[in-house]
Amino acid sequence: MTDHNRYKVMSNELEPKPTPSQTMIYQIRIKGHLSRAWTDRFEGLTITLEENGDTLLTGPVVDQAALHGLLKKVRDLGLPLVSVIQVQFNETHPYRSKKEKK
Repeated sequence: MTDHNRYKVMSNELEPKPTPSQTMIYQIRIKGHLSRAWTDRFEGLTITLEENGDTLLTGPVVDQAALHGLLKKVRDLGLPLVSVIQVQFNETHPYRSKKEKK
């Protein structure tokens, strides 16, 4: 690697920050299926059991502290965390939580 490729230039433009009325939607992917017993622990999130064996938790997260709280719950399950993705800002249409029941 050459020195001129070693460092990336950072932009001076700030990323938009959510206002209190903007809730960020996250998808948290976990390796393995959660049982129905965990539904209450992740209240407010949609729990989707995927065919590949993963569980997808999707829903509103008000701030970084709340996100870290969710990740702590995932850690306590003992299942591997696959990914955490910020999906969108929820500006005009509030997120409606649904829990998948199978």
